[in-house]
Order: sequence, then C-alpha cells, then structure tokens
Amino acid sequence: MEPASSAAGFETPPTGETLPPLAEAVIAALRTVHDPEIPLNIYDLGLVYRVAGNGPNIEIDMTLTAPGCPVANEIVRSVEEAVRAVPGVSTVEVTLVFDPPWDQSKMSDEAKLHLGLI
Repeated sequence: MEPASSAAGFETPPTGETLPPLAEAVIAALRTVHDPEIPLNIYDLGLVYRVAGNGPNIEIDMTLTAPGCPVANEIVRSVEEAVRAVPGVSTVEVTLVFDPPWDQSKMSDEAKLHLGLI
C-alpha cells in the first residue's frame, strides 16, 4: 500500500517525520503483543517491518523469530485484535514476511539492553 497524501495516511518506518496520532496508537497497540518465547513485545523485538494506514484501514508486514514458529497464528490473531481495538481502526491486514529474515540487529536498543545483549 502506498502512503496516502492525506493526513490520515501513513507508513512506517518514518522518514524523519512525526507520525500521525493513529500511527502512534497502532504502534502502542503493537507493543502490547508479546512474543511467547522472548519476554518482549513484537514491535521492540523488530518483528514489525511495516505499518501502513489509509484512513481506518491498517496493513502490517511482520515476521517471526523463526519461520516454523508453532504459535504464528496466535501471534497474528493477537496483532489483529490489538490493532482493531484502536479507536479509528476498521480493518487490519497482517502479512507474514520472511525476507529479510529476522535477526537481533532489528531489535530496539531498549530490547537489546533488556536481554543483556548490550
């Protein structure tokens, strides 16, 4: 989905611009979803590659720490439920992608610190 030119449209990662309130709310919702194997949220783990919104319609590209994750469906369902609960969101489409593969370099500095990696 291409970023919309209206104020309601957005796509992350941001390019140095301030995100609209809906984008911030969606990211906050994503931070409530935790990976079952690593005690951190999926956003700070770097599992969310892209969040795009055009009005109330949200698209999320995300990955998993391992392609064969046995709880992949549960994580996707949790993401959909958390984001759909954000005021102003009507639809949520989550796409699992595995290219590029996830690695620890995608984690936020806070996540790395929490896990003792820095």
